[in-house]
Amino acid sequence: MTGRLIYLIGPSGSGKDSLLDAVRERLGGQGCRVARRVITRSAEAKGELAEAVSPEAFAEREARGDFAMSWYANGLSYGIPRVIDDWLAAGDDVLVNGSRGYLPEARRRYPHLLAVLLTVEDGVLRTRLHARGRESAEEIEARLARNAGFADTLLAGENADLCLLDNSGSLAETCQRLLQLIEDHRPFAWPDSA
Repeated sequence: MTGRLIYLIGPSGSGKDSLLDAVRERLGGQGCRVARRVITRSAEAKGELAEAVSPEAFAEREARGDFAMSWYANGLSYGIPRVIDDWLAAGDDVLVNGSRGYLPEARRRYPHLLAVLLTVEDGVLRTRLHARGRESAEEIEARLARNAGFADTLLAGENADLCLLDNSGSLAETCQRLLQLIEDHRPFAWPDSA
């Protein structure tokens, strides 16, 4: 039995971290684990519950093959620990906070993954980015400009099966929609033949 990778992506500030934290316990009861990323960001930085490491430690771990997936974005290195492969092999589903740019490689490695794009209205996204206080106003506007049209580009071609999840409203509503989306996209299981 093999589990399924659920690959959550979306612009910075769309609420991925809040969503993962909010559904972690409920998903655990349904046989779905939420992977904790390794990031070259200070442990004191606000946001995601990730393992913070130095760039040197990240490079050492990457060279040892400690990551199932790794990428570089927004000046940081990100890694998903290799333990997810063990979880998947054991039949657990695994939800990861992925990268839009890494999606083609993730699909190559995990061909049956469920890709979920978390979207948010521009005005809501701008407010959230300012509230978290990680970037300057200029950096925020650059992020918003990069995000413009990105969903349309992602939905073209090989990503036509990308599931959209709007997080412009309440977190509780988005959590419920994510749980329903995961349930609705469960692979069909053939009954055991006698």
